[in-house]
Amino acid sequence: MSYRIIVDSCGELTDEMKKSGMYKSAPLSMEVNGTHVADDNTFDQARFLRLLAESPHCPRSSCPSPEEYMSLYDCGADRVYVVTLSSELSGSYNSAELGRKLFEEEHSDKKIYVFNSRSASVGETLIAMKIRECEERGMDFEEVKECVESYIKGQNTYFVLENLDTLRKNGRLTGIKSLVASALNIKPVMGSTPAGAICQLGQARGIKRALDKMTDHIVQNAESPEEKVLGIAHCNCPERAEKVREILLGKLKVKSSFIVNTAGISTMYANDGGIIVVL
Repeated sequence: MSYRIIVDSCGELTDEMKKSGMYKSAPLSMEVNGTHVADDNTFDQARFLRLLAESPHCPRSSCPSPEEYMSLYDCGADRVYVVTLSSELSGSYNSAELGRKLFEEEHSDKKIYVFNSRSASVGETLIAMKIRECEERGMDFEEVKECVESYIKGQNTYFVLENLDTLRKNGRLTGIKSLVASALNIKPVMGSTPAGAICQLGQARGIKRALDKMTDHIVQNAESPEEKVLGIAHCNCPERAEKVREILLGKLKVKSSFIVNTAGISTMYANDGGIIVVL
């Protein structure tokens, strides 16, 4: 039985994942001050960050349509798994689900399951890796679904950004008090709720102290880290990402770890200098 894993483009694919042929990306798109930017293999992070910095307007994003998801489902595989950005942050999950229902009306023999990551960025990457691990262990379709859903429930997402402008302007920080202390260099430490919404875990003055506070949260909340993969995504700050990994590996024993640069949607929200950690 053959399978494929589709990840919406908020989730970064590592070089190995791209080469494996087992993964496909469902591209979202962005618009910055009238300029359309596709979140696919043409994405140029440096150019996009310049567009963001120069734009007086808030960037916007669009998720793949149900029809676009349907075209990805028609891949010749017997089983198709989909991983999307948290349904609390995007319409990608609902779009993938609608596409699934429409596709299955004409292809009743196809098995498709859509996972709501309740996360973003490297959180989606880790879930996609878990699906492949389950398949390679010989699990059947229902076992994969159950195992991966359990994994998602135990996953935690953390991030520290240089600024929250895009998240705030796009309404992704509902219920979180707006910070008016930017002149004091206050950096919030953010995380995800069990439902996949964004919450504030704390704050600190300066990026270094905020990252230290974030790593403290990660260490305190880690459950069976030796059984998990540590994933870190950075937006144009590889040295910062390496430092965070070094700190965490000095305090936790994990199964393995990797670092990726943010793709388009994650770049739009993390902005220059942002760090996202999932364990």
